[in-house]
Amino acid sequence: MKRIIFFVLAGALLASCKSKEKVVESRDMAPTDTKDSNGDWVYLFDGSSLDGWRGYNMDSLPPGWTIKDSTLTFDTELGLEQNYTGGKDLIYGAEEFDNFELYLEWKLPKGGNSGIFYHVKEGYDGIPQVSPEYQLIDDENYASIHDLTEYNTSLGYTEHPEELKPLQQTASDYAMHPADASKKTLHPVGEWNSSKIVFTPEKVEHWLNGKKVLSFVPWDDAWYEKKNSDKWKNSADYGKFKTGYIGLQDHSSPIWFKNIKIKKL
Repeated sequence: MKRIIFFVLAGALLASCKSKEKVVESRDMAPTDTKDSNGDWVYLFDGSSLDGWRGYNMDSLPPGWTIKDSTLTFDTELGLEQNYTGGKDLIYGAEEFDNFELYLEWKLPKGGNSGIFYHVKEGYDGIPQVSPEYQLIDDENYASIHDLTEYNTSLGYTEHPEELKPLQQTASDYAMHPADASKKTLHPVGEWNSSKIVFTPEKVEHWLNGKKVLSFVPWDDAWYEKKNSDKWKNSADYGKFKTGYIGLQDHSSPIWFKNIKIKKL
């Protein structure tokens, strides 16, 4: 009798363990909630839906943007910089944000290029005319694949115009503030990186793979001096808005994003 009771109890315990395993598997496979567990972060893209997303100055998604393997993907062939004439940029158009902390993960192919925009306003020919950009690019290989000479020369870079300049490299505030190369850890192409932007009127921070690589003050005298002396000197509305949409750039390059979430500050 004791032996029978033992086998019954053992069987019940084994069944209970299997049941718990199934519950865990089911929970792990469930779609991510739109709110993070602490209630502060809100997912703009959780791997399952593109609700709220559309093209810049559009009512629908531009061709090429899709979900593949739970990632937000721009599905295209790599185009060359010298042939680039403008992209099909994507915005999260369901809500505008002013002060925020934005986090996302991304990866690029060899020679890839993209960017993260904030305080986006519509009605312009393109997002870069109005919105600051956290640059995403293949720092290591971009200049060996694309011809940057004409573009850089037009910006006044007469010394080694074929090179990718610090203001054009990953985690920089594009054409405004360079990321600190000594603090950067950029994973190789094809591997995931994480980026974070913290925006307040007192300070803007750019983070890359868990390290702060850039900090600057928006709209102070130094900011206006930079804005009016380089690429954006003829873009009257660049960076002036204090609220706007979040945007992602199509720069004729495949790009993959996941875990896009934001916290209002």
